[in-house]
Amino acid sequence: MIGDPPNIMIGSATSLTFNDFIIHLAPVVLVAFCVTFIPLWFIFGKSMSATPEARARIMTFNEYEAIRDVALLKRCLLVFGLVIAGFILAHALHMEPATIALGGAALLLLLVTFTLDTERAGHKVHEFFGQVEWITIFFFVGLFIIVTGVEHAGLLQILADWTMSLTAGNFSVTTLAILWVSAILSAIVDNIPFVATMIPMIKSMLPAFQQAGIPVEQAESLWWALALGACLGGNGTLIGASANLIVAGIAERNGVPFRFLTFMKVAFPLMLLQIVISTFYIWMRYL
Repeated sequence: MIGDPPNIMIGSATSLTFNDFIIHLAPVVLVAFCVTFIPLWFIFGKSMSATPEARARIMTFNEYEAIRDVALLKRCLLVFGLVIAGFILAHALHMEPATIALGGAALLLLLVTFTLDTERAGHKVHEFFGQVEWITIFFFVGLFIIVTGVEHAGLLQILADWTMSLTAGNFSVTTLAILWVSAILSAIVDNIPFVATMIPMIKSMLPAFQQAGIPVEQAESLWWALALGACLGGNGTLIGASANLIVAGIAERNGVPFRFLTFMKVAFPLMLLQIVISTFYIWMRYL
């Protein structure tokens, strides 16, 4: 559930738990992960080579030298464990995942600064905030403003309603349509605002399907289709998911820039392959 923001949104809007996501989505994700290595090998395999000298230099690295603050590492691991436990117990605690995550961040900030004097603590806080990916954050602020405008104009709702009308109320067709439409549109408009639009629509559809005799667990496959389509579809373009932009920003700062079309030429076909795998999985397990 914490693997991607759309999953957190779906989990927060439904009764689906952290463990439900593992049970229903982890199997297909592992399969898609392994299968994706095959085309990646044909695309990059021949160029992924290193000289014996380069390998020897890598092997001389001491990984423990990368840990510059052992005390901070222990505090981070403690808070990280508490946050993961909080996600697992979120429904029992009646807490939203966002509250748990922000609580963990606040706790870690407190653990790092509570032994320092006021001036040093202030400098530490400014240092931490200076390391935040503000460029990426403000990019998404602008993107969400534009997409929200499109949403309020009614375009996303028109597209969603049009997609559902094409299925003629057939549950199996509707489920697979959600998977594929989520994948394609998430790559274009970013998966977070798209999922925000789809959640209320799927909620309104569930009672009709349940009245038609669709079991509750099978009806939940609509959510799994949305999660798979949105999260995997977000991999199709550079703006499809926040993780893509963060990686692009880090890569550019390290002298390995890549642009929208460069990313899309490799990522979009791989995304389609993963959605095909997801289609077979949903069909065999739920439909």
